[in-house]
Amino acid sequence: MIRRFARPYAKAIMEVAGSAEKANVLRGELMKFEEALKTSPELGDVYANPGIAFDAKKSITDTIVRKLKVSELAGRSIEVLVRNNRINDLSAILEALQTYVNESLGVAVAKVRSAKSLSPEELTKLADVLGKKLGRKVELDVTTDPKLLGGFIARVGSEVYDASVLGKINKFREQLP
Repeated sequence: MIRRFARPYAKAIMEVAGSAEKANVLRGELMKFEEALKTSPELGDVYANPGIAFDAKKSITDTIVRKLKVSELAGRSIEVLVRNNRINDLSAILEALQTYVNESLGVAVAKVRSAKSLSPEELTKLADVLGKKLGRKVELDVTTDPKLLGGFIARVGSEVYDASVLGKINKFREQLP
């Protein structure tokens, strides 16, 4: 679920990027900064601390941006988030941005739980089958869940496709008198 505050920032990034494709590239650059935030809890603490002046935070941010070698637009976007005390919410903003980019490009994201790791061929086939069913390109977000016993469960938006052994067992149980 997209957090409400993230939408305006994601829409603004889409607008300044100029196209969904460019916004997706910008999202990739912002993900580098997100990774830096995740790997350094101290950095998140600095940005969360209201006692640290914006100029000090900007100086730290500029150093990180230079080391990451991101574009000027990515650097300015990060600076706006720092200025508005939203940089620690970057993950939620990137999630909202991904949703907007996918909508613009006509891509659906299927969250798939599989009983076992799927081979590249199986992933391709699953994406193709779901794509034909939905009438658009599908990207897969796959996790492994051995409790399914076999098969998979795919969720695209509110649609659920249950092809798991556990799902079939439960359906069979429901049909018993």
